[in-house]
Amino acid sequence: MLLAGIRAITLDLDDTLWPIAPVMTRAEERLDAWLQQHCPRAAVNYPIHAMRELRDRIAQENPHVSHDFTAQRKLSLQAALLPHGYEDSHVDDAFTEFYAARNEIDCYPDSWAALERLAARYPLISITNGNADLERIGMMHFFQHAITARGCGVAKPDAQIFKVACDKLVMRADEILHVGDDPHLDVIGAHRAGLRTAWINRTGAAWSHDIEPDVVVHDLGMLADLLDLDSRSDDVRLSA
Repeated sequence: MLLAGIRAITLDLDDTLWPIAPVMTRAEERLDAWLQQHCPRAAVNYPIHAMRELRDRIAQENPHVSHDFTAQRKLSLQAALLPHGYEDSHVDDAFTEFYAARNEIDCYPDSWAALERLAARYPLISITNGNADLERIGMMHFFQHAITARGCGVAKPDAQIFKVACDKLVMRADEILHVGDDPHLDVIGAHRAGLRTAWINRTGAAWSHDIEPDVVVHDLGMLADLLDLDSRSDDVRLSA
């Protein structure tokens, strides 16, 4: 009974429920097209690759917003647009265009059905370092709370972001299973905060860290199956 005693689940979002790379590619392309139409002087100087480099530089120069991808993106747009004579309103409109595309996601095939199964049995909370909006995406009904690094002021693997989830659930850390794809941010971070852990390993990667997850699954459906098995084992034990 690997997962016996689990009373709630926290879930990462990007690369756990959906692949993030195609989402970001589409958002960058949408932003570039918007800039070409509305801010052509900036678009010439900051095509997609240059805008990406600018954002990386802005992130390095502003460690105080390392946990806040929204702030990083807006600072990048200010740096790209304002020197070319555009105004804060253009920055806001450019971010609105980017952010709309950032929330157009395509879930992994297993995610939706597995979330329905899990939400029927456990309280679910999302914990993300990203800035996805579950309300816009149409998935918030699965979750009791959505915890973001931006809202907490710290990012995974900081233990504080996991403690926020424990406090919202009013549960001990070891009663909560954190599920995510990133070995360091999700598995090691949650383990050090006292939570149980499930590693979503969709690519068949090798584990190369001293701290190991409680379970390894290839997708969210497999995790739901394991939790069903453990629940049935508990029922048999209690009825014996």
